[in-house]
Amino acid sequence: MEHNTTLQHRFTQFLLQSHALTFGDFTLKSGRRSPYFINAGAFSTGTQIATLGAFYAEKIHSSMTEGILPAHTDTVFGPAYKGIPLAVSTAIALTSMHGMSVGYTFDRKERKDHGDGGMFVGMQLHDGMDVLLVDDVMTAGTALREVVPKLRSAGRVNIVGLVLAVDRMERTRGSDLSAVASVEREFSFPVVAIATIREVFDAAETMTNPDGTAVMNEELVERAHAYLQRYGAR
Repeated sequence: MEHNTTLQHRFTQFLLQSHALTFGDFTLKSGRRSPYFINAGAFSTGTQIATLGAFYAEKIHSSMTEGILPAHTDTVFGPAYKGIPLAVSTAIALTSMHGMSVGYTFDRKERKDHGDGGMFVGMQLHDGMDVLLVDDVMTAGTALREVVPKLRSAGRVNIVGLVLAVDRMERTRGSDLSAVASVEREFSFPVVAIATIREVFDAAETMTNPDGTAVMNEELVERAHAYLQRYGAR
């Protein structure tokens, strides 16, 4: 296997080892038949979720250094439910590995009227707070369009960006724009991903399974590139 230490290559290895990235023939919610599937629910152990948080933190720190993301955030927000462990593990990794003092926040599906109450758990939101969003993948941005008004109704917060695990790089329906580009245009904050799906494919094409077979054989490589040719953003 080719020795490569780029973030995207290491992350692809991690996705495959965790069985969060699988290749085959999958019918998505959109009805599209995809040669790959990314399942954030596959990260089910403490080691896996800690490693995932470290990847998010690494991407966030490098994006801040490069000026893509602002250099400051008060809290990392993850939408319930899959975003909860992402927010917590990313906040821990930013603090322990990069010396950043940040909180974590996630929302409840229903408002709680007893105890601490409210719609949010973790660091509470208030006017002027810088909030960084984390999520796994984004196909159309529907969930984000539900979350942003909820955040802004809690206070005049400043959403400084969104960090994804993988950018699928697919067009939204009725547009040549990707979901990422569409969200950036609509909400005016940057969206970055640990890896794009093209970077994942490029890395996976160099890798082998434990039995020595290629992770992506010739047929799969052709199907993957044909899928992006058909559905990828222009």
